Amino acid sequence: MRDKQPVLAVLAVLAVVIGFVWVANVMTAPKPTADDPVTAATSTSDASASSSASATATSTPTPTPSPSVLPGCTPPPAAQTTPKKMTTAPDIEAARGKTFVATITTNCGPITIELHGDKAPATVSSFILLAKEGYWAPSPCHRLTGDEQGLWVLQCGDPTGTGAGPGPGYHFGIENAPTDGKYPAGTVAMARTSDPNSNADQFFITYKDTTLPTDGGGYSIFGTVTKGMDLIQKIAAAGVYSVDGMSPMAPISILSVTVAPKA
Repeated sequence: MRDKQPVLAVLAVLAVVIGFVWVANVMTAPKPTADDPVTAATSTSDASASSSASATATSTPTPTPSPSVLPGCTPPPAAQTTPKKMTTAPDIEAARGKTFVATITTNCGPITIELHGDKAPATVSSFILLAKEGYWAPSPCHRLTGDEQGLWVLQCGDPTGTGAGPGPGYHFGIENAPTDGKYPAGTVAMARTSDPNSNADQFFITYKDTTLPTDGGGYSIFGTVTKGMDLIQKIAAAGVYSVDGMSPMAPISILSVTVAPKA
């Protein structure tokens, strides 16, 4: 028995040492961090689920609004495919020094314009000829600009409704263009290309004071809206069709134009 006691004592000491080491290791073991494989796997799974849910939520495209006829307007007729070609030239002398009243009947109501033959006889004589020949019956107003472009105009006059129609078969030059480039609201002026002699059938109406470049000669002012600005403002307020970035969201089309001397 005396021989076994030293052995038992040694075993007891070893047991105490081993227990102490085990407790120390447990107390000082590092805690899991974001880089720990288990924690990271859980985070990645959650992120994937969130991303998937987000993708599903945004995968349905937002519908694009379509042009719609405003209350008080009627659906516009289809544009012309083959506009008329004039066989006679405008009679400039018949318009020179005179004032006329034009009534543009649209699918949204009438617009009345005073034509300044005393200031722009070539332009007014052309307008009278095209009106008399029914050139614009019908003719969609194909372009609307606003704050984004920094000019506020409704452009009409191309029977094809594209802005790229063939024209009436003649052209003429600039007259009565403001040297300061200012076109007050209600101004009616000719649209043209960079060629100063490209005036023909297209014209624009400013629905807000607008300043245009004077380089190239400016644009021929030939009339002033006297009635119907509220109609134009209503069309402008509806905005531009986002698909083509040009045409009015609220379609407006010229149905007929009559011109008479101002009483």
